[in-house]
Amino acid sequence: MTDDTDPFFLYNLVISEDDFQSLKLQQGLLVDFSAFPQKFIDLLYQCINEENKEVPRFLLQLSSGTVLGSSPAQLDVVETNPFKHLTHLSLRLLPANDIEVKTYLATCLKCIKEEKLMIHHKLKKTEDDLTRQLLCTQQSLNEKSIELENLKSESSSQISSLKSQHTAEISSEKEKAQQAYSQLLQQCEQQRKEFESSLQKNSQQIQSRLNELEQSNKDLLERRYKAESTVRELRAKYQNLEEELQRAEQKVTSLGRENSALDAECHDKEKEMNRLQTRLAVLEQELKDKDQLVLRSNEILAATQEQKAVLEGSAEKKQVQIGKLEATIKSLSSELLKANDIIKKLQGDLKTLMGKLKLKNAVTVQQEKLISEKEKLLQEGQRNLHDIQQSLRLKEEEVRI
Repeated sequence: MTDDTDPFFLYNLVISEDDFQSLKLQQGLLVDFSAFPQKFIDLLYQCINEENKEVPRFLLQLSSGTVLGSSPAQLDVVETNPFKHLTHLSLRLLPANDIEVKTYLATCLKCIKEEKLMIHHKLKKTEDDLTRQLLCTQQSLNEKSIELENLKSESSSQISSLKSQHTAEISSEKEKAQQAYSQLLQQCEQQRKEFESSLQKNSQQIQSRLNELEQSNKDLLERRYKAESTVRELRAKYQNLEEELQRAEQKVTSLGRENSALDAECHDKEKEMNRLQTRLAVLEQELKDKDQLVLRSNEILAATQEQKAVLEGSAEKKQVQIGKLEATIKSLSSELLKANDIIKKLQGDLKTLMGKLKLKNAVTVQQEKLISEKEKLLQEGQRNLHDIQQSLRLKEEEVRI
């Protein structure tokens, strides 16, 4: 143990294995001789770590004699707590004699001289490096100063030449801009005249197209009146059919009383009934097709509305959309004719059924149900015809608008 502030402070302790056994018995140590050095070093580190705390847990205490070298010193490793100070290890260190102190001082002096020599070499090397760097820096500084002066002279000459060049370019660009401005004015004036002439032509074309549309609207009104007269005729025919149905129903009631005598013919009537049911399925399919036709007409109506909005924006689109409207009206007229044919076909089927009822003079309860279903089909056909007429009126009004 030494002290950096006192070179004559030197204590030594050499513990053999036999000395450690007696120390282990005296102080109740739990480690072996081989593990004792490392455990002692661990205790010293714990004392160092606890040194800066306000209440350290581990303390390292050294108690020595009053006169240096007169008595051994005692080194204690103490653990403190509020109840007691517990000494983990206590070692007695002997003071060094003159020979040991001189040997220690000679060793320290040798180490200091070696360290001084090494530091001197390092300082010499550092001084040489700094001197060399200073010379290089001064040389580079002189070169940079010369380059800076050259750059300043070159930059001043370049700036003057650039100013003159820039002034000439600005004047030339101004002349070019003036010429381009005059050319653009001429082009704009020419384009304005051309645009006015094209607008006048387009307005004339639109006016002629509107006249054609008015004429086609008159034709559509005439077709509408014809269709209404056809509908009135169909209504009159339908009323006649209703009267015939009422008479047929009266006959059915009278013939129903005679149904008991016609059991032998029931098998034939059932076959006929099956055939009529298949015919009824065909008629229902035709009605479904007619519903789809109405939906398609509604879609065409929406398309015509969109085409009308587009007509207001562009004359060319107006011509295409008006053509589509005319095609749509023609298709609706053809579909109306098809609907009339279907109604006539239904009326013919009803007449044939009535003839068969008169010829066979017998009907069953199922045939009465069939007649009621036929009436429903006729009513649905009339409703569909009415819907088609309304859609036709709406389209005529749109075309008129």
